[in-house]
Amino acid sequence: MKTSTILKWITGGFEAALGIPFLGGLLILSTAWTPLFVMLVLHIVTLVFSANEGEKKHGSILGIVTSVVGFIPVIGMVMHIITAILLMIDAAKSNKKAEIEDF
Repeated sequence: MKTSTILKWITGGFEAALGIPFLGGLLILSTAWTPLFVMLVLHIVTLVFSANEGEKKHGSILGIVTSVVGFIPVIGMVMHIITAILLMIDAAKSNKKAEIEDF
């Protein structure tokens, strides 16, 4: 499994957790928006690995945008959920493609 695929699963899982209504917002507010900064860094790292490995980059780019606008209550929650879905679908497709190539 490629590093970018692993990072997409990780960032997708974290985005899904941050998208949980009230709990994600409470986590972000109680830690002074630190999770948004951490996710921004993780999305940039994932983007670099995806570019180097020739994988799709749209999920990581949306993740960067989500980290920037994630402090807005309802918009942030929706963006986190959409980003999580995109990253996980992209990671699943990368896994499936890798299995076909290995076969």
